[in-house]
Amino acid sequence: MITQDNISIAQRLVAPKPKIFSILQKVGFGLAAVGATLLTGGGILPIIGGYIITAGAVASTVSQVAVDFKKLEEQQGNK
Repeated sequence: MITQDNISIAQRLVAPKPKIFSILQKVGFGLAAVGATLLTGGGILPIIGGYIITAGAVASTVSQVAVDFKKLEEQQGNK
């Protein structure tokens, strides 16, 4: 049985994640895209764009490694 204490990063990447983290991951990708668009502007926009890209990348990365252990246990029980 896989628990929070003994799951590897590779297993986390392919494990099911809670719906809220799926939504947050998509929002993070969107933020990164908006930030990349702002990088092409002049003045202070590239600085703001850099911060937005960073926030989007962090949100997407954290969301990717979240695991729904109830769904994971159900999947393992069906095998």
